[in-house]
Amino acid sequence: MVPRVSNRTGAGTPPEDGFPAPPIDMANMIMTTTFSHRLSPLILGCAAALILMGCGSPLRAQTVAVMVNGEPITNYDIEQRSKLDTLSTHKPADRQQVINQLIDEKLKIKEAKKYGVDPSSTDIDQSYAQMSSRMRITPEQLTKSLESQGIRSDTLKNRIKADMVWTSLVRGRYKESLQVGEKDVAAAVKVSGGDEKQEADAFEYKMQPIVLLVPQGSAPAAIEARHKEAEALRGRVQSCNDANALFKSMQNAAIREAVVKTSADMPAVLRELLDKTPIGHLTPPEVTKQGIEMVALCDRKPTTVDTPKKREIREKMYAEKYDAKSKAYLQEIRKAAMIEYR
Repeated sequence: MVPRVSNRTGAGTPPEDGFPAPPIDMANMIMTTTFSHRLSPLILGCAAALILMGCGSPLRAQTVAVMVNGEPITNYDIEQRSKLDTLSTHKPADRQQVINQLIDEKLKIKEAKKYGVDPSSTDIDQSYAQMSSRMRITPEQLTKSLESQGIRSDTLKNRIKADMVWTSLVRGRYKESLQVGEKDVAAAVKVSGGDEKQEADAFEYKMQPIVLLVPQGSAPAAIEARHKEAEALRGRVQSCNDANALFKSMQNAAIREAVVKTSADMPAVLRELLDKTPIGHLTPPEVTKQGIEMVALCDRKPTTVDTPKKREIREKMYAEKYDAKSKAYLQEIRKAAMIEYR
């Protein structure tokens, strides 16, 4: 008989300020998940393998393998997660590593509930749908692909939920200590070799996106005609006032409110395009899902507030702080947990 092993210590440590943190804003949590890069690479690696592999396996008995603070992890849970990990990494999953993952996830979800971070099934389904969209398939297709491997969709959704709540919890509780100072960023930029050229080329852009609507499924000739119309309209615009007067009164066209972005906010290709566009004029028309799109450049001025290099280093420094805080926090709640192997 395998002896039972338990791990139990005293209560967890209080928050940094000595008081319980307020509930985390759920809207912020969902936003974090949408733009966030914290979702496990194992999950995001599923897309190709889901379509290429086949055949599942029957359900097995729900025998308990581990108890975590009174909550069971069954052999079936372990089998399901092992299949998901194997599908993602294309190599056999290590059983103890899988068990550790499942233990950590139960601890994360329980800890998050203490601070009001408890997403609804609708929130999870939305993230599941966003994942399937990145894979260029529907949620139903993703579910069927998982089932063809003998994996229940809840196995993936449970992983998504744990990642969602933990990211939100760590960022919410330790917001102040995770901040990256601009002096630290500047020092890191200097150590990395400086950023003089990028600072000289860094701008703040004020823009108004414009779209000439083209119905989906339109014939190539109709798209081409709309494209030629956009080219002709470019010559009539000499300022953003001209653009507003023209496109706000035009049918099947729209001009959006002005937005301000820096060089660091945009990919290099778009920056180069905006730098070549005279102020008050429109960028060349581009065919998109909505129709024919252009951008009215209302203003462009140099800035040293942010550059692509600074943004890269700032995000790297933030990620390093987050990872260190996340690991330390997880170790704390593991020490306070009762983990019993069966």
